[in-house]
Formats: sequence, structure tokens, C-alpha cells
Amino acid sequence: MIKEHDCVVLTSDLPGEGLLSGDVGTVVHIHRNVSAYEVEFATLTGKTIAVATVLSSQCRPIGHRDINHVREVHAAYWTARRTRSDGPRYVEYPAG
Repeated sequence: MIKEHDCVVLTSDLPGEGLLSGDVGTVVHIHRNVSAYEVEFATLTGKTIAVATVLSSQCRPIGHRDINHVREVHAAYWTARRTRSDGPRYVEYPAG
């Protein structure tokens, strides 16, 4: 059973959020009936890049045999996301 503050692994891409299957996030809220979670996704240095609503069918708990894999978040994507009409949800961080 997934609880708040647990790490979860995406099992589906979330293209609208720029997230890919295999990305790891932290559960920050559990919706009623465990139908979905609010999951925070951050860089390895701790900078939040997204807080997304993830259906319970789109993620799983981390397992004992899982290993981290690094991919770089593309700055152009996050710059475009900052200009969305619903206001800034993401912050672009300088490289380095």
C-alpha cells in the first residue's frame, strides 16, 4: 500500500507533465478512495520540476531491486511550460 511520503515509480508516460515511465517521485497527497496521488518530481539536487496528479494505475511502489537512472530535463521544455496560460507551475533552473 502506498502512503504519503513514499517514493513511487511511474509506469506510464505523462507527456503533458514532461514525465516518463520510470521517473521516480514522492507522494505528497492521496486522493479519496486511493484513486490518484499528487506526486512531486524533483531533480537529484532537490529542485522540484513538477507536482502531478497520478492515477493509481500509472505508478507503483519502489521495489528492492529498483535502481536509479539519470536523464536530463530539457530546459526548453520547462521554459515553454512556464508560459502556459494557467500560470507558472514550473521553474527553470540554470545549468550547473
